[in-house]
Amino acid sequence: MTFDAQNPGRLAEFWATTLNYVPQPPPEGFDTWEDVGRAYGIPEERWGDFAAVVDPDGVGPRLLFLKVPEGKSAKNRVHLDVPASAGDSTSEQGWARIEAHRDRLLAAGATAVEDRSDFGSRWIVLLDPEGNEFCVT
Repeated sequence: MTFDAQNPGRLAEFWATTLNYVPQPPPEGFDTWEDVGRAYGIPEERWGDFAAVVDPDGVGPRLLFLKVPEGKSAKNRVHLDVPASAGDSTSEQGWARIEAHRDRLLAAGATAVEDRSDFGSRWIVLLDPEGNEFCVT
């Protein structure tokens, strides 16, 4: 899954926190991403043009963040739902888990939009540091 970004490294760091992911390690044979950039002749001023995070358990998708010149201009057509309630968003314990994760994400740079409930479920809508909508469920 790929995100357009103004600051790929910052957005990757935020989503790693959000999903309990880790930075994607460089390919085999390289100690750092800077070494990869040098080996492939990427100009040093472009090394920060991308960043990726991965699920340390290898289950979830990789998230890639690519630098683009334009800012976000409209509502997302796709957004992520971040599970925090262990599948029970309507119980007191499930809602407490959602709120606790929201609080961690606010401290990491998210913006709260609204609490929602519908179809027998509850969730919180947030924005990541670049304004991309997502839900904590």
